[in-house]
Amino acid sequence: MKIDRFISYIILAIIIIASIGVIFIVVNPAPGEKFTEFYILGSDGKAGNYPTNLTVNESGTLIIGIVNHEGAPTNYQLAVKLNNNTITQQNISLQNNEKKETTFTFTPNQTGNNQTLDFYLFKLPDTQNVYRFLELLINVS
Repeated sequence: MKIDRFISYIILAIIIIASIGVIFIVVNPAPGEKFTEFYILGSDGKAGNYPTNLTVNESGTLIIGIVNHEGAPTNYQLAVKLNNNTITQQNISLQNNEKKETTFTFTPNQTGNNQTLDFYLFKLPDTQNVYRFLELLINVS
């Protein structure tokens, strides 16, 4: 009898301790990783079919996507360069978990293979250090 009662108390203590542990984890979750998604898609909205083979003065279109997972509202600066020449620059503000996809059209004006279309994302106020970077090589005939 005494052993049964002792085992019952131990099981009850284990259940209480486990319940307290579960409540603590639910009330105080571990902070998640903070990051920003930065991507480009083809004009069809898929990761592929990029405009990589163009002729001079032919326009290429793609989609630039940014998703804020920083845990707070965040301001960004997006800069796009073709062969080191800035062709667009804009500031973007996103709330936490907000996504922005922008259709972007560019028109190369010189021939050459492996021209670089560079996408720079800065997390403001820092405009000196690139936060995220993407590059697309294009061939222009």
